[in-house]
Amino acid sequence: MLLYLYDLKVKVRDYNRLKRRFYYQLGRSELSSQRWKTKSALLVSDDKERLADSFFRKWKPHIEVYKARVEEIEEL
Repeated sequence: MLLYLYDLKVKVRDYNRLKRRFYYQLGRSELSSQRWKTKSALLVSDDKERLADSFFRKWKPHIEVYKARVEEIEEL
């Protein structure tokens, strides 16, 4: 499994517009059907890695993304 942690990094005046566009595109992509997602994290199976990488690359100048391989996640 891959864990993507992301954060929007834009000017305050552009934040709401970019946030709406980003989450709209995320909701329409195949990534929206993944089991676990929050406002700033997305858990993706290994076979969807290429799809997730290409989605986040489109938003590269406006978003900061980190990717980590994980085997297990526990909810506290």
